[in-house]
Amino acid sequence: MGYYLATSAEAFEMVDEVGSPALKLLFDIYHQQITEGNLTANLTRNAAKIGHLHVADVPGRHEPGTGEINYPYIFKLIDSIGYAGWVGCEYKPKGTTVEGLGWMKLMT
Repeated sequence: MGYYLATSAEAFEMVDEVGSPALKLLFDIYHQQITEGNLTANLTRNAAKIGHLHVADVPGRHEPGTGEINYPYIFKLIDSIGYAGWVGCEYKPKGTTVEGLGWMKLMT
């Protein structure tokens, strides 16, 4: 792929080596599912090292609830592990933007 780091484990290792509370990673759930899977273990084990989550479903990078990732479970997990960082929606709605926000009903 041409990226400096090939796995999330490498990135989390670098955060550990730097040892600064100011350094956090962006954990892109969409890309993690495609490249590594094991979302719940990676999130649980490394929550303190993550400062921003990107949300999109697989396949197609569409809104949560349109693919294979169990987002109701993922969001409950994120809450249960005390994640307090940012969550960004980085997806392409299948319909209009307003229709694409319908996934939020799945999370309540």
